[in-house]
This record gives sequence, structure tokens and C-alpha cells, in this order.
Amino acid sequence: MRVPLQHDLGKEEVRRRLHARSHEIGDAIPGGMADVTTSWPTEDCLGLDINAMGNVIRAQVHIEETQVIFEIDLPPALSFVEPIIAAAIRKKGQKLLAAK
Repeated sequence: MRVPLQHDLGKEEVRRRLHARSHEIGDAIPGGMADVTTSWPTEDCLGLDINAMGNVIRAQVHIEETQVIFEIDLPPALSFVEPIIAAAIRKKGQKLLAAK
């Protein structure tokens, strides 16, 4: 599953905001019952391991100059919730990128 979010912040500012606020990503998971581990395999890629309801879901956030792309490896058993997850990413992703 792929969810792009447009921004006009530039890569450096997005990186700074994601580094500063990556601890808030777990709060964006519906139900609040997820454990999220983050890593930075490259300076423009935030890796996420989301442990929720006995499943580990891997995701990446790719930082581009005018958009941030959330890519989530959603297991087939959870594909029915894809629209709900995409909507939550759009809503919470914009808040995560917002100035604080």
C-alpha cells in the first residue's frame, strides 16, 4: 500500500520534523495498541516496524522534495482495512509534518 502526502517544506525540513516527532507515530495507530520501532536506513527513508494485534507490519516513509510517501507492507489478512489506514495516514501524516 502506498500513500503519498504533498508538502512544500523541502527535504531537510521534513527530515528534521520526522526526527523530532517520530516518537509520535505510535499515537497515530488507531486503537493505540501498537508498538512502533523506528530506524533510518538512509537519510531520506524512515523505517517503521509496527507491532499490533500479534502482527508485525513493516513500513517506510520516503522523503522527497515535494512529497512524503508512506509505503506499508500490509498482510493480505488486513487488506480489508486499507482504506481506513490510508485515511489515518493522510490525517495524522499532515499533523506530523505540521510545524510545532
